[in-house]
Amino acid sequence: MEGELLIAFDSTQQALRAEMLLEYAEIEIDIFPTPKEITAGCAMSIAFYRNALEPVCTLIKEQSIEIRGIYGRTGDGGGYAIIVEQEEIG
Repeated sequence: MEGELLIAFDSTQQALRAEMLLEYAEIEIDIFPTPKEITAGCAMSIAFYRNALEPVCTLIKEQSIEIRGIYGRTGDGGGYAIIVEQEEIG
């Protein structure tokens, strides 16, 4: 996915729940292993397009999904940096 952001999780249960809810909301997502640069308790991450950030954050808040954070590629493209933390969502 070009221009993607990643949601990282601390638990597989929350990742699977988020996957189901995002698909139900018809937000295009992709599931893949959490990159090694991101420290998280779950080996599964969800990628989505940057233009879906607002509806993704709304869904996370409304459904009380517990996340590690939302990450984007760093400027050099070599890693990831957190752009939204759980506390910022609510």
